[in-house]
Amino acid sequence: MKLDPILTKAIRYVRRKHYDRAITLLEPEVNRYRGVFTYYYVLALAYLYTRVFNMAFTYFKLARDIKMRDPLVLLGLAALYLRRGETDRAVDFYLEVKDQDARNKIATRALKVIRKYSGTEELSTWIEAGGLAKLFPPPPPVPPGKASILILMLGLLMGLVIAGGVFIKSKGMRLPIPQFSPKHEREGLISSALDPTEREEPVQVGGSYRYILTRNQVFAAYEEARQLFTKYRDEAAKVALNRLLESNASEAIKNKSRLLMEYMEVPGFDTLKDRFTYGQVYEDPLLYRDCHVIWRGMATNLEVLQNSTAFNFLVGYDTRTILEGIVPVRFNFAVSLNPERPLEVLGRIIPVATEQGQHLMLEGVALHQAGLLLGGR
Repeated sequence: MKLDPILTKAIRYVRRKHYDRAITLLEPEVNRYRGVFTYYYVLALAYLYTRVFNMAFTYFKLARDIKMRDPLVLLGLAALYLRRGETDRAVDFYLEVKDQDARNKIATRALKVIRKYSGTEELSTWIEAGGLAKLFPPPPPVPPGKASILILMLGLLMGLVIAGGVFIKSKGMRLPIPQFSPKHEREGLISSALDPTEREEPVQVGGSYRYILTRNQVFAAYEEARQLFTKYRDEAAKVALNRLLESNASEAIKNKSRLLMEYMEVPGFDTLKDRFTYGQVYEDPLLYRDCHVIWRGMATNLEVLQNSTAFNFLVGYDTRTILEGIVPVRFNFAVSLNPERPLEVLGRIIPVATEQGQHLMLEGVALHQAGLLLGGR
């Protein structure tokens, strides 16, 4: 985590068990730290230890939207689900932690407790007696201060100087002159730049398009996509490029847009930076063509063959309370999953034209589903 005076102070408060001070410090800064994982996690932890469980749940969920598989967040949510009596969901999260770290002491302890008390009132008694606090995740470490970093850097520098001096003296060598190379640019950035001829006529006259853009809007959208590309925000860049592809932009610019897309990478669960909801995509599937999304839900009508897997994905139904929509999903390989358990799907959006309008399906890239708790329950 980068050095930040407010977050660093809040972490110190939490580590010293001054939870109320941490909450008082952080709550007014919600706009400043919107989308910052550490902010959400530390605030969730402060609320968890002060037993304000509804607020803890809210901030743990926000943290999980940023780092979906972070073990500390999963432990916090698991403890809250266990307190609610939703043992199955708690087990899912603890097993997910164990998938990443088989020796995790908190998850191991929690599963032993659940095996011992599950199905009895003794679990509630154990929780009310203060046992749940033993399953709370720990606070993050305090980032080193500027003085500590400076001292460490000076120490390393002095060590290198001394070691280098000894080496040079013993070998009779000259110090090499450092060679500085230009900052690395992402492959595809240079080739995607518009040349003067492509800038002469950036829009087409006549025809029918979903979006009608001016010259300046075409240039702005394309440059925005290239800037997002440099930051490895490929999915957001695709949205800007798809708008151009569905607009009156010239064929030359559309071809450059397609070229830029070819350099983009397939994300993973932990690397997808921009998240689009089902509601956003449903409104205009063409705008999100080939974008990758991570959605949670349940699988139904499962069909697993030797080289493919297909199912209808009940998006948002992982909590079994709200169904956002039903999306067909197809993997080009066999996938093992349990249709009785919630899952998360990483997939590529494919718009599908029908008589009723544009719909969508997902080409599956990966899925994640926690295993079952076996034996000894």
